[in-house]
Amino acid sequence: MAVNNNSLEFTIVTGNLKLHPHASFTHDYHGTSDPYSDMILADGISLLCNDIQVDPQDIVMLVLSWHMKAATMCEFSKQEFVGGLQSLGIDSLEKLREKLPFMRSEMRDEHKFREIYNFAFSWAKEKGQKSLALDTAIGMWQLLFAENKWPLVDHWCQFLQARHNKAISRDTWSQLLEFARNVDPALSNYDAEGAWPYLIDEFVEYLTENSIVQIGQMSDWSQKC
Repeated sequence: MAVNNNSLEFTIVTGNLKLHPHASFTHDYHGTSDPYSDMILADGISLLCNDIQVDPQDIVMLVLSWHMKAATMCEFSKQEFVGGLQSLGIDSLEKLREKLPFMRSEMRDEHKFREIYNFAFSWAKEKGQKSLALDTAIGMWQLLFAENKWPLVDHWCQFLQARHNKAISRDTWSQLLEFARNVDPALSNYDAEGAWPYLIDEFVEYLTENSIVQIGQMSDWSQKC
């Protein structure tokens, strides 16, 4: 079955999606002069976002990248792009647009949110790096927790900029979600003897030193943030 809808075109052969050799996908999203013949890079993703009418920084693009099992932010391989669309049952731009509300709703599913959160670390870090650049990590946390609320996210980001100013390890990334999900924002159940990374322990000290949180209750100002 061949599909051609605006800028999306591919054929299904023996049950597998394959890009049509002259597909507008190649010209519109990939670019004929790019040396990476099987990649959609930033300009192509920008065009795709324009076609599906979303901002490139919209969190739905992270969810779409998760479905595609994309290895790196701002790029898709043909295998990732086509395989992801196939897994979602999408064979046209219209169907991709129609799927956007469903993908947004996945952020409200706690299990899927955890998967997307953990996926985001590897997806967002620079190639060849073990840690995530601080500015990138802060941007990702603000994006993720805007959808799945954590009252202390802004204080966490401010703390990192004031006290840490270093790249974020995978352990810190993973443990912060556990902290956000298991420790009350008022820290009433925070265990100072728990096995938290030192950075999270320092964050708790920062909250109390700056009277943002008094153990057991958050300040009125903090609750309004």
